[in-house]
Amino acid sequence: MLPDRERIIQAVHRYFIEHSLTLSVAESCTGGLIMHLVTITPGASRYFIGGVVAYSADIKRSLLGVPPGTIQTHGVVSQETALAMASGVRGIMKADIGISTTGNLGPEVLEGREVGLVCFGYSSQGKEATRVFRFKGTREEIKESAALYALQHLLDFLEE
Repeated sequence: MLPDRERIIQAVHRYFIEHSLTLSVAESCTGGLIMHLVTITPGASRYFIGGVVAYSADIKRSLLGVPPGTIQTHGVVSQETALAMASGVRGIMKADIGISTTGNLGPEVLEGREVGLVCFGYSSQGKEATRVFRFKGTREEIKESAALYALQHLLDFLEE
């Protein structure tokens, strides 16, 4: 495992256990990779409740409760959709924290969004945040980078 990858995963693991918080994840473009990374470390069951891979807009709406108007107005790849996904998964799983990803891994522009553009949502009781970043590389490289970015900035969100 890469040193930065290992460091980020271990930092998330320690933070959630030390603060007795629970985590839920809603992933679109990362396709379950965040959940995979979180559960690599033994003891993840102490804080990781579960997650959803919501690849289609229909699942984002029906399962996570993303309002149809949000997707119609802002698109699937948007901060607004990412935030609704994070809030939705947090509510479904009854977790302290919900995080999400939605983006365009390519190979073509999607809804006017460039390849590599990923939106991240973070939700806790009384606090929400979004981030947007454009990654470069192959589809697989973008996916890996986005999953690690989501976890790194989860720590930033929690410590703000």
